[in-house]
Amino acid sequence: MLGCMTHHTARHVARPIEPAVLKELRDTDDAGAARTPYTDTEGGAPLRCCLRSSRAGERITLVTYAPLRRWAAENWAKPGAYDEQGPVFIHADVCEGPAEDATGYPFARPGALRTVRRYDSEGRIVGGRLLEIPEAADEGFDEAFAEAFADPEVVLVHVRAVEYGCFHFEVHR
Repeated sequence: MLGCMTHHTARHVARPIEPAVLKELRDTDDAGAARTPYTDTEGGAPLRCCLRSSRAGERITLVTYAPLRRWAAENWAKPGAYDEQGPVFIHADVCEGPAEDATGYPFARPGALRTVRRYDSEGRIVGGRLLEIPEAADEGFDEAFAEAFADPEVVLVHVRAVEYGCFHFEVHR
């Protein structure tokens, strides 16, 4: 199905923003702002719609996204003060989603710092850890996710960049 592909590894699935949500964000983002598309002249922006970096010449837009709020609404959870929103890059127009043959975790640059934040069924933070992505990036993420899901309370994990706090992707139990 177009736009619903995900990155697969041996243990976990990195999930992109769902196509229906992307459609909403392309009109009005989670902060209520209209989008402002532009042509990316350099490339390299982490696209959450297809879980890859942008290429020079692509039309993209930066929108405000509240992933926990949207997950909570679907799961009748009440994250309260743990709800947050932040900037994410997406294609300005509908895209193909992640490549069908995509493997490994997206945006997994060795040496980069990520927060692996854990949430319970109410959408409350129940822990997390800092991950410096190792050379064997997939193994590093797999270890962090195995540690997170070893706690039976954890139902959802968000991966965020430390530098800007940007949401990168989520993994479900």
